[in-house]
Amino acid sequence: MSPLNSRKTRVLVVDDSAIVRKVFSEKLSQDPEIEVVGTAIDPYIARDKIAELQPDVLTLDVEMPRMDGITFLKKLMAHYPMPVIIVSSLTEEGGELAMEALEAGAVDVMCKPGSSYSVGDMAIDLIEKVKGAARVRPSALKARNSTAGEKVSGSALTRTTNKIIAIGTSTGGTEALRQVLPSLPRNAPGIMVVQHMPEKFTTSFAESLDKICDLNVTEAKDGDSVAPGRVLLAPGNFHLTLRRSGARYFASVKEGPRVSRHRPSVDVLFNSVAKVAGRNAVGVIMTGMGKDGAAGLLEMRSAGARTIAQDEASCVVYGMPRMAFEMGAVDDVVSLEKIASRIVAALEDEPVTQG
Repeated sequence: MSPLNSRKTRVLVVDDSAIVRKVFSEKLSQDPEIEVVGTAIDPYIARDKIAELQPDVLTLDVEMPRMDGITFLKKLMAHYPMPVIIVSSLTEEGGELAMEALEAGAVDVMCKPGSSYSVGDMAIDLIEKVKGAARVRPSALKARNSTAGEKVSGSALTRTTNKIIAIGTSTGGTEALRQVLPSLPRNAPGIMVVQHMPEKFTTSFAESLDKICDLNVTEAKDGDSVAPGRVLLAPGNFHLTLRRSGARYFASVKEGPRVSRHRPSVDVLFNSVAKVAGRNAVGVIMTGMGKDGAAGLLEMRSAGARTIAQDEASCVVYGMPRMAFEMGAVDDVVSLEKIASRIVAALEDEPVTQG
């Protein structure tokens, strides 16, 4: 810790499972920048401990006795807004609850460890998410209305079928994507997205995006065509890359080691797009903790792609875009509400060449 930021991040763990409270407390306490100031078995005890201990960040289970986590979260955001990380079971229902929690004001979601999600992986994610939540701008701590920005005209996009749009984001990204993607025109080129999120949760997120977009949004499957009017979201726990066969683009979904501490990794997507699409791509990096995507965006820019970063004022956490900017990977820095229009302008800027 630097002398300017020597105070530890204070965390309150709220979960009705004694095992989860113990594991979370132990793993978080191993990081020198984090202090677990207490635990609570239900929202009523949590309410009292929040007033007493004044934590910086709350981890909150969604399924608890006496009051469920979503109800408590809504009350908390209305009366005592603070960064909350939702913890849910790795199920389809858990994914749907996680989406509801993000709309209610949670800054991030994660799943409990299980057969396909080890305690070791969980510890890495948990520590990263807590640190990210501690850096959330106070103005971002409110329920989201998920209102899309103004629809951008894409009248000139008929000649951009050879283009690719690649988007990477993390903390705060679910709501950022809810604003950007519905603003893009129906005839936008193929879009590939990495949002740091566990498996199952990405399934629910893709379905929720599809309901509010003119574009067709699905969770990516290996071999999917990357085509105009289509958005492919990287599935949780799998990397998403771009490949080309003849004149057509396809998605590859694969396992593999974590890159930049993530799977899916924005760097992995961006690096593949740089190699396969080159100057026929537009790269976008948005709100999120850490540096995932910064090096990949630089690769895209070096290959001739146009690159866009979300500005600090509109980010929930200004981490990934900052790193990309400092590395010289960014052509344009714009506010969240202007990202869709800047994407379309970048697509229309230069003639398309067959690469």
